Amino acid sequence: MPERIYGIRHHGPGSARAVVRELSAHPPEVLLIEGPPEADDLVRWVADDGLEPPVALLGYAVDDPGKAAFWPFAVFSPEWQAIRWAVGHGVRVRFFDLPYAFRVAPEADPPEGEGEAARPVDPIGELAAAAGYDDPERWWEDVVEHRGVPVFEAIAEAMTAIRETVPENPDDLLREAHMRTVLREERRRHEEIAVVCGAWHVPALLQKVPVKDDAALLKGRRKGKVAFTWVPWTYGRLASWSGYGAGVRSPGWYHHLFTTGDDVVPRWLVDAAGVLRAEGVPTSSAHVIEAARLAEALATLRGRPLAGLAEVTEAAEAVMCDGEPLRTELISRRLVVGERLGAVPDEMPAVPLVRDLTALQRSLRLKPEPGERNLDLDLRQDNDLRRSRLLHRLRILDVPWGERTAARRGTGTFREEWRLSWQPEFAVRLVEGGMWGTTVAAAATARVTARAGAAGTLAEVTELVETCLLADLAGAYPAVLAALDRRAALDADVHHLMAAIPALARTLRYGDVRRTDVAGLSTVTAGLLARVCAALPSAAGSLSDEAARRLRDGMDGVHQAVGLLADESQRERWLATVGALAVRPGLHGLPAGRLTRLLLDAGRLDGAEVRRRLRLPLTVGAAPAHAAAWVEGFLAGGGLLLVHDEALLALVDDWLADIPADAFESVLPLLRRTFGAFESGERRAIGERVAGGRSGSAGATAEIDPARAAEPLPVLSALLGRPLTMVQGEA
Repeated sequence: MPERIYGIRHHGPGSARAVVRELSAHPPEVLLIEGPPEADDLVRWVADDGLEPPVALLGYAVDDPGKAAFWPFAVFSPEWQAIRWAVGHGVRVRFFDLPYAFRVAPEADPPEGEGEAARPVDPIGELAAAAGYDDPERWWEDVVEHRGVPVFEAIAEAMTAIRETVPENPDDLLREAHMRTVLREERRRHEEIAVVCGAWHVPALLQKVPVKDDAALLKGRRKGKVAFTWVPWTYGRLASWSGYGAGVRSPGWYHHLFTTGDDVVPRWLVDAAGVLRAEGVPTSSAHVIEAARLAEALATLRGRPLAGLAEVTEAAEAVMCDGEPLRTELISRRLVVGERLGAVPDEMPAVPLVRDLTALQRSLRLKPEPGERNLDLDLRQDNDLRRSRLLHRLRILDVPWGERTAARRGTGTFREEWRLSWQPEFAVRLVEGGMWGTTVAAAATARVTARAGAAGTLAEVTELVETCLLADLAGAYPAVLAALDRRAALDADVHHLMAAIPALARTLRYGDVRRTDVAGLSTVTAGLLARVCAALPSAAGSLSDEAARRLRDGMDGVHQAVGLLADESQRERWLATVGALAVRPGLHGLPAGRLTRLLLDAGRLDGAEVRRRLRLPLTVGAAPAHAAAWVEGFLAGGGLLLVHDEALLALVDDWLADIPADAFESVLPLLRRTFGAFESGERRAIGERVAGGRSGSAGATAEIDPARAAEPLPVLSALLGRPLTMVQGEA
């Protein structure tokens, strides 16, 4: 046969070197590559210096961009190196796998038996196991990567033997029928043909199959309309654990093997030392020398031709990492897997939305990077404000390039903190987002407008109001406000109304910071607050514990939101409602205690009045559960009040001491939930106050009753698993 078939391992650096050597020794007239034939026109871009691997071919259905697939390539991928060689030598390249268009279109008449599950086979794993290896990666390194000589014939024989013993996969049979069809076409045109494909397919391409059998298998299949382009990829997504079926566990290591000529192990350990030094771990050249010697010794003891990844990792952990797994994991993340992100030329054909995003990233100096990095924004700076708007707009388009993180420096309204991490899958979402518009701003505006029209609850609409503020989508604002008016007029649930107010208040409060026009929103917010104040009294009657907790949370949110509003009349209306509801007879203890705390914090009650109200539920004869709920509602959020008000602390302390034994267990969960939420410093201060006695003399020794102190020892002994005894008045 005129063709030479090179069965390779996808992303195998040894295979890549061997393929290039064979192509140079036996130049073909045409090169067939396992890949989607619709991407043939994109091969020319491989010669462009702007196309830097790792990259991937992205194919998607034009009518349904959610149907998409990737074909990744690294610099050490045999297919990539073969294409580079062919483009450099003027040899035509043709992808000859099954067209992707077949996969995105429904089948009219699937062939009999297609779709039946076949046993999944890892051919590299099978060969490694046959050779006595428990690690397929290590076997491949020993047999292929470290030998430096082509082993294509041996690999083909091994694959033939494996395929004779396992069931055939219907998907493979279909793909291989198309591969043979293309191969027959090229035989009629050329005498010298080179084929680069996964080693698994070599036996099928060498097999004598009648033309009519392949034609029958492919007959009757419909094609969908698809489009292809190059997109950046990352080594993290190339790793097998990322879900990519043909991935490898150590793309960073394979990159090193392929790009480093001599001294592979020492150079790797030098890079590892650099990673550790960057994290403040002192690592000297002596560490590198000793680690290299240890890696070579381990390889010799294990009968390996050269030290592989396992040996250098163990040597680095023992010598350079002091046996600390976290340092080894750092090296693995930075070097073994790697954080490399590819690039594509600016002129690459892409949907308009992607081109607009690329231009924005360049103008904002916000380059996509594969690893996580933190970004602190000062919204008073024009460039930072524009960055913030872009990140919020992308989230609307389901492209969460940035995730908001909690501010570390107070709660200033001018600062935002983000954690950025670019993922290759965002390319598909950007293609999908292209249906909403040709620019990021237009697409986000259209998406929010559509969501406003379809919103089913008031909370969904108020979330969109805040989204318009954060993303500066003035074009969507009228539609969102109209939807807000409609939903607010129809929704009579006080909980829904309360849940809507915080987002609106934040929008009003922070609108000036973001230079956003929020005219008209004040009237809507005032109307919602008025309805909440009118509906609260009826909603607060006959509450279960769960309903009381929900009401408490809702009132907390409204109270915080009212504090953000600049309208003093709205604040007065809310506090008047809180004051009237707090003294309502029969009110559940949880909201009753919380409302009293809100009035105290607002300066509407003094300490004497608070203590008077606290005495009412804590008096002898009152239900302990009601009293515990009151205390939980009052103290939730912090215990400093008890630290600074000794009289209040004494009330709570006396009440706790007087709870009957048979009722204590029922109120204990409520008490633990309340006091357990305090900061450790607050709990310590409260304990010191109690231990100091009523006089408040800190550090005084309390009287201890040895008999009472010894009573819990049996239970504590059982819990701790060891005996406890009293020693001179101490446990």
